[in-house]
Order: sequence, then C-alpha cells, then structure tokens
Amino acid sequence: MRIDLRSDTLSQPTPEMRRAMAEAVVGDDVYGEDPTVNRLQEEAAALMGKEAALFVPSGSMGNCAALLSHCLPGSEVVCESTSHVVTYELASMCVFGGLLPRAVPGHAGRMDPADVAACIQPPVYYRSPVGLICLENTHNMAGGALLDLDYLAGLRELAERHGLPIHLDGARLFNAAAALGVEPRRIAAAADSVMFCLSKGLCAPVGSILAGNHAFIEKARVHRKRLGGGMRQAGVLAAPGLLALRTMPPRLVDDHRKIQMIAALLREYDFIRFDPETARTNILVFEVVHPVRTSADLLGYLAKREVIGSGFGRRIRLVTYQDISFDMIGRCLEILRDVFRAHF
Repeated sequence: MRIDLRSDTLSQPTPEMRRAMAEAVVGDDVYGEDPTVNRLQEEAAALMGKEAALFVPSGSMGNCAALLSHCLPGSEVVCESTSHVVTYELASMCVFGGLLPRAVPGHAGRMDPADVAACIQPPVYYRSPVGLICLENTHNMAGGALLDLDYLAGLRELAERHGLPIHLDGARLFNAAAALGVEPRRIAAAADSVMFCLSKGLCAPVGSILAGNHAFIEKARVHRKRLGGGMRQAGVLAAPGLLALRTMPPRLVDDHRKIQMIAALLREYDFIRFDPETARTNILVFEVVHPVRTSADLLGYLAKREVIGSGFGRRIRLVTYQDISFDMIGRCLEILRDVFRAHF
C-alpha cells in the first residue's frame, strides 16, 4: 500500500467529476462563450462575496495575474518571507510585472502588522512605492497555519489607512474556512482579490479561481491571456470545478482529522519538532532534531515502507487529502512507530 503524503495536488477527481467532464456543455472561453465556465465563475464569485471571478489554469497564474492587475511596474509587494508567491512561483512578479517582493519574516505564516506598516514609507521619488499587501491563508510552509478573522481585519484596516489593496493567496482557503468554522466569504472579505485552488483538497483535476470586483477581473483577464492562460472549450475543466465547489468543502474536516492523528503521534517523540498550533488543517511541517539521524534519513526509511513525504532542507511536509483514507493513516502511524523504534 503506497501512502503518498507529498501534496494534496495528488488528489484524484471523483467518478462524478469524470462524468461531468464528458457531458459538459462547452463554448469558446476566450470569447466568453463557454456556459460551464461562466457558471463556475458566477458561483465562485458568489461564494467569495465578490462581484466577479475568473477561471485560470493554475494558482500560480492566478496570483501572478492578480499582482500584475493591482500594481504598476516598479512597485513593491509586501509578503511573508516564506509565502508561496516568494518561494515557489519562480519570481513571476519580477519577470512579468517588474515588481519587487518586500519579504517580511513572519511567525506561523503571520507578518507582524507593525512590520508591515514599517514597509510603507512616505512617497519619495527615489524609493519604490508599496503597491500591494499579499497574504497566504492557509500558509503552506508554515504547516497549514491559519490567519484568523481578527488578524485579517487588522491588516485590512492598516491597508485602508494607507490606501493599499490586499491580495489573498487562498490556495487552500476552503481548508481555512473549514478549520475556522466560517463561510469562505468571511475570510475573503478582508481582501480586494482572492485566489483559491480547485485542484487540491477540492479534488478537481485542473484549475483555480481569481475573484474581485468587475474592473479588477477585466484587468486580470488581459493578464491571463498575456500569460498564456486563454483557454477554448474549457467547460470540460470547469464542470468538475463546479462539482468541487458544490460537494467537496464539507469533507475537508476529515483531512484535518487525519493530520491531527499524525501530529498526536509525533508529539510523543522529543526529537520531532513542530508548532502544534499550526497542525489544524491538512498540512504538517516538522523537523527531526536527533543526535545522529536527520530528516532525510526519516524520509528514506519511510520511503522504503512506501510512505512518501516531501523534504525541504531540514523540514518534512506531510499533506492529507481525500485519497488518503483513515485506514491508510492508521497504517502510516504503525510504520512511523516501527521506524522510530528501529532507527531512532
């Protein structure tokens, strides 16, 4: 039994999604004529409490289109130093938009509002202006950490005071909503624009959504096309996205329970280090702090037993999703105990 915990991007579309793809009514989306894409965009915008939405091939493209739509070239984007837009999007904001990330060290995915405010200097012609604040919720490399509503509201007030927009990288926004017990729109309310993925825990095969007001989405549509994201009969991809939105969010709490089961075991071992406050969604990031064994050693021992995780230097990331059953988690716990007993 292979237990692949590298990422929820490995989630498989459901049989219902596969049927919906085969039966989708389609048109040319570049002309705005694909009825299934249009329906997906309308329903997604309503869920986010925004005026409009745009279906994009990937979350990275959605984030890039958002940043380009908000900012003029030469602007700074204030973002947490380990956030996805800084570490895993190949400097796209710089390459395509001439934008400079102003990376702010954070704790559990949170920038201190005082540090954000310190980045926003009075305008001087020889200094690049801040054009945007970018947040990530849940925060991938902070172990699925959450930004709660009070924190978001505080940053919203700060942004409004300085006349700045906020973009929310909500790749796993529905995980955040499930963990906080709120509707997704309450999280999105703090941001002028929001991106979320259909293809992670929601199990659609492809695609993300970018949402905001009408003027913003019209700009983003231009950038999507410029970035190569104009699709034709994209309804075959939008159809499973609609099912993802309508049927998958309630089951995300199961993925969170699976991670909490792993976290409960790891807490028993003093050579495993992680912040228990971050283990509230479907991601667990931890370190091995052992006199002779490393995180790479642990990944190797687990791989030999067909438990697969991701390594990031000294850190290991495990991610749960629909295709990882509770029985598989039980087996994973047995293997972890065996490996720790034999090698640690």
